[in-house]
Amino acid sequence: MASVRHQCSQHGQPNVFPKKCIKFKSSTSTNLEQPKHIGIKQVTYTNKLDIFEPSSLKTTPIFRVLDCAGELNKSAEAIIVPNNEELLKMYKSMVLLSVMDKLLYESQRQGRISFYMTNEGEEAVQIGSAAGLLSDDLIYGQYREAGVLLYRGFTPERFMNQCFGNIDDEGKGRQMPVHYGSKTENFVTISSPLTTQLPQAVGSAYSFKRLNNGRCTVVYFGEGAASEGDAHAAFNFAATLECPVIFVCRNNGYAISTPANEQFRGDGIVSHGPGYGIATVRVDGNDILAVYNAMVKARQYVMTNTRPLIFEAMTYRRGHHSTSDDSTAYRSKDEMEQWASKNPIRRLKLFLEKKNLWNDQDDLKYASDTKKKLMQTFTIASKKKKPDWRQMFYDVYDELPEHLMEQMKGLEEHLKQNSQHYPEND
Repeated sequence: MASVRHQCSQHGQPNVFPKKCIKFKSSTSTNLEQPKHIGIKQVTYTNKLDIFEPSSLKTTPIFRVLDCAGELNKSAEAIIVPNNEELLKMYKSMVLLSVMDKLLYESQRQGRISFYMTNEGEEAVQIGSAAGLLSDDLIYGQYREAGVLLYRGFTPERFMNQCFGNIDDEGKGRQMPVHYGSKTENFVTISSPLTTQLPQAVGSAYSFKRLNNGRCTVVYFGEGAASEGDAHAAFNFAATLECPVIFVCRNNGYAISTPANEQFRGDGIVSHGPGYGIATVRVDGNDILAVYNAMVKARQYVMTNTRPLIFEAMTYRRGHHSTSDDSTAYRSKDEMEQWASKNPIRRLKLFLEKKNLWNDQDDLKYASDTKKKLMQTFTIASKKKKPDWRQMFYDVYDELPEHLMEQMKGLEEHLKQNSQHYPEND
């Protein structure tokens, strides 16, 4: 087609246009003949020049059905309230997790284990989401998902064996404390590097899609982890490959010592969803019934549509980031006290009391019995022997390579020469 040269009035630069120009019928139009420049979206043109200011948008609302007084919002549509047996299991699981946290945290302070991370303030995110999933769904945890494992049947004894790294530790003493994993509970072993689990979860979800086996993957992470490149790679792969994966962000306000308002300027983590073409939901992470209902619906969405979903649970980390952290250095006492009134355990307890399923006497007895049993389990786990040191050389290669055999032999000679420093029964 012949073309005509046109002079730009502002910059004086020549532009080339076809002789036959398209006439606009209105100020905004969609040209169906144009290619889809923006992913799978159809392009819209306008003759009005505006700079889009994201602060003009409203923030995504937070889904809540249970208030701080334990009152259920009866106007909420299609809310599933679990049966009484499951409600009590949820509550007892949260209390058990809380008591176990205190015991293991104090044991680290006494030097009996090397490291620990509590789940205080985030119990509802873990227990509520676990209750809304199927047991076959594959979990990729970060490091504050002990409640998910607990709800799936991972016993306190197994938690403590792992933290002590004793002979009955399923990880054979190779991992730091709180780096749990269980094939039985479909829970991939936690690793220390931040955010590595997100792209791994997408890969698993893609394989589930190819197998058409009715399973999805669920990957947990903190809002700080969403700043890592691995998170953005995972979002994009999940969206373009259309994988059945639920990205569960525990937005607990702090990435170790960095508050959320210094981590990002957007509307939390759900704001990533539209940019990558991913569905989103935001929920009150201290409301276990809201978390449960949102997870049930989220799972139904990813399985029905074979597409990912970002699930942002707004909560608060009431404890220190870990035993290596002192959170009083970067947040005020008033802030922590304010969030104490939103305690997810207390909120569910009040709800159970209104349903005549629980009372203060039940609470005291259960907490006392739980602490007694955990102390017994703790004592037994702490006295168990360590795994055989040779175990560190196995389970990577099908056949032990020569260089590892040489290393094992060298270590054996070292242990014999310095036996007084390495008692075999420790």
